[in-house]
Amino acid sequence: MSDIVVTLPDGSELEVESGSTVRDVAYEIGPGLGDDTVAGVVDGELVDRAEPLAEDCRVVIVTDQSDEYLQVLRHTAAHVFAQALQRLHPEAKLAIGPPTDEGFYYDVTGVELDAEDLEEIEAEMYDIIEADYDLERVERSREEAFEIYEDNPYKRDVLENEAADEDPVSFYVQDGWQDLCQGPHVESTGEIGAVELLNIAAAYWRGDEDNETLTRVYGTAFESESDLERFLDRREEAKERDHRKLGQELDLFSIPDVTGPGLPLYHPNGKAVLRELEGFVDDLNEAQGYDFVETPHLFRTELWKQSGHYENYVDDMFLLDVNDEEYGLKPMNCPGHATIFNQGSWSYRDLPVRYAENGKVYRKEQRGELSGLSRVWAFTIDDGHLFVEPDSIEREVNVVMEQINEVLETFDLDYEVALATRPEKSVGSDEIWEQAESQLRDVLEDSNMDYDVEPGDGAFYGPKIDFAFEDALGRNWDGPTVQLDFNMPERFDLTYTGEDNEEHRPVMIHRALYGSYERFFMVLVEHFDGNFPTWLAPEQVRILPVSDDNIGYAKQVANRYLSEFRVEVEERSWTVGKKIQTAHDDRVPYMLVVGDDEAEAGTVSVRDRFEEEAKDVDVEAFREHLRDEVDEKRVEPDFVG
Repeated sequence: MSDIVVTLPDGSELEVESGSTVRDVAYEIGPGLGDDTVAGVVDGELVDRAEPLAEDCRVVIVTDQSDEYLQVLRHTAAHVFAQALQRLHPEAKLAIGPPTDEGFYYDVTGVELDAEDLEEIEAEMYDIIEADYDLERVERSREEAFEIYEDNPYKRDVLENEAADEDPVSFYVQDGWQDLCQGPHVESTGEIGAVELLNIAAAYWRGDEDNETLTRVYGTAFESESDLERFLDRREEAKERDHRKLGQELDLFSIPDVTGPGLPLYHPNGKAVLRELEGFVDDLNEAQGYDFVETPHLFRTELWKQSGHYENYVDDMFLLDVNDEEYGLKPMNCPGHATIFNQGSWSYRDLPVRYAENGKVYRKEQRGELSGLSRVWAFTIDDGHLFVEPDSIEREVNVVMEQINEVLETFDLDYEVALATRPEKSVGSDEIWEQAESQLRDVLEDSNMDYDVEPGDGAFYGPKIDFAFEDALGRNWDGPTVQLDFNMPERFDLTYTGEDNEEHRPVMIHRALYGSYERFFMVLVEHFDGNFPTWLAPEQVRILPVSDDNIGYAKQVANRYLSEFRVEVEERSWTVGKKIQTAHDDRVPYMLVVGDDEAEAGTVSVRDRFEEEAKDVDVEAFREHLRDEVDEKRVEPDFVG
């Protein structure tokens, strides 16, 4: 057999025989690593250690010290759940059971389950874990696999689709129980230190509401009991920070059934936050010379076919038949911006051309995948597209990265950065891709930014730099992005006249400083626990009269000194204590208590939402501080305390 070249994480290369497994590669590196190998990551895909390597590839060896180990452990925990379930309920039919960022789930049918059943299943899982059964990977012929799952349409569906080209197919066996699975798994059930079944939900097979409804059981697993306890504590905290809960309590948004799924309505409080976010990013764009454009919500699908999006997004598009012509609600803004560019005649002196739009787009996600503002049907992207000369890519990307950095610093957000490289399905020459990836890598390294490489995770039209925000439960959500596009300028025949008087093809840079407003809003609600910085807060100041006799002075303070801010006067005839508690519950940054003494002296007593206070404060001094705090976009109020 011929040799292949395996590239290791440090960039070094290793020649091995074609057909060598991940574990063989590990042994080539060193016997200790071979013994410790649990799984591998081949060109970005987590695989079994017995996975054969047929061509040149990038390989990362996974041991119990690797970040990926927990995912492998949780995959095994899903199998332990399924075995425990079928021990207790042999009639249960299994569908799929993958690991997730938080743990795992398994979709099942043929058995009625409710929350009271989880304790018994969990106890059976611990029996399986304590028995420390070995997991063995076994290959069976497709014919045999179909016989095994003669009465299980879900496993047969997997064989006919995901495993359509495989013969034999892999099973994992533990204590005589088996499951069709590609792996990877840990060596034995005893490696699982702690498990907990979390909840039960309904799920459509394949996420398609036209398919059967299954029972989905969620669980989690860790190497130790202490790790599980930390997760559960964090999960409880996350429930309190959940943007859906706070969105209702703070009257920010709603997604009522009557309007349709995944279609959020922003209430006045939520829109106040959005307007500030829009103004902030618009100021950043204006400072960098962006021209603001606007495109309609739908186009003829000929546009999406020309851009290449139709073939990639048609299943997720909302399509309409208008006078025997097909139209589609836009899933992206970029084809509209490319069309605007194409209406003009451009010289190299005009470039770069920069367009910005807070554009509403639509994606027909499966209903089972919709969740608050994190995944919706209608969302708004703070979109920007730059049309640049090839030799100015690095400079323009650096400017975009500076904008993104300003966003991250302003909101004090935790994030991770990844360079996503060429996917299997892509357009453009190897030379263009290598140059583009190199340019993005240089930008990241010149900025001393830590980043991961996600092989094959780029867009079909070019590589990208992605930022992911961490939410209150430690989950990552897509945020800002910078993407290079060599496809759309070609498809739309975009040109500019170069210094040589010849026509040249620009490169298109896609970028978003937030990602989508909906997801960014979700992250902010949970990140700040609803305590928005003063500049973002829907209500910045609430004035609390001690009695009805002080309402006049309260309104005078609001109208004369604080009219430029979002200020409310509490006019309900409550006690001061109740007024303070209500403002605190509403997460108003500042409360101004005014009574007879304050009215006589022309002052206010200032309280912040963290219960710090200062008395006899000059109103003009407070106004100046508030103006500075809002203009500087400080994360925390700091007038008192």
